[in-house]
Amino acid sequence: MENYIAENLKNVRARIAAAAQRSGRDASEITLIAVSKTKPVPMLLSAYGLGERSFGENKVQELCAKFPELPADIKWHMIGHLQTNKVRQVVGRAALIHSLDNLRLAAAIQKEAEKQDTVCQVLLEVNVAGEESKYGLSLDQAEPFAREMSKFDRIRVCGLMTVAPFTEAPEKNRKYFRQIKQLAVDIRAKNIDNIGMEILSMGMTGDYEVAIEEGATMVRVGTGIFGERVYH
Repeated sequence: MENYIAENLKNVRARIAAAAQRSGRDASEITLIAVSKTKPVPMLLSAYGLGERSFGENKVQELCAKFPELPADIKWHMIGHLQTNKVRQVVGRAALIHSLDNLRLAAAIQKEAEKQDTVCQVLLEVNVAGEESKYGLSLDQAEPFAREMSKFDRIRVCGLMTVAPFTEAPEKNRKYFRQIKQLAVDIRAKNIDNIGMEILSMGMTGDYEVAIEEGATMVRVGTGIFGERVYH
């Protein structure tokens, strides 16, 4: 198992470096998030042993179960849809919440961050292709929502996240990654208080190289590292 993960990680890191080079960027600008959903702790420990420190979970209960089992220097990323009643379990555990897209959720994060006397770092999730099956703000909603977020003193918006459409042809998603990058540039230019646009979380196993070429600073790779997901 360790050899399998080692080979995969080596391959993914090499492809990240090549994509960065093609776009005139340094590979150190890009954070690889190992998406560990449905994967057992030993697999995560293998990746950890190979230098991986950023792990992404889709489900709150999985993040909470794995959190105490793994080393404390891991940065956990909550990349899935977050329900307001689960916020309490995520604030203080996740280094970054990638999926903020509504005011009710923001209010719940603000309240819990106040209780824990912390500031919660988040990304605004944008549904770039307007897919009905996905959560997220529309492109038009993102800037007004960012302005609303500037009023929340316990939430720090660090950038944007998107899940592009599933496709066998990564090139098809280039236009979407370009739109998200442009959106980040536009929002940054407005100089909204408390709103940063330094992180662009976009690109997954099938299309992360194209995402990097278009400006991604975080890519979320699961299958490419751990193999196919196991659902029970």
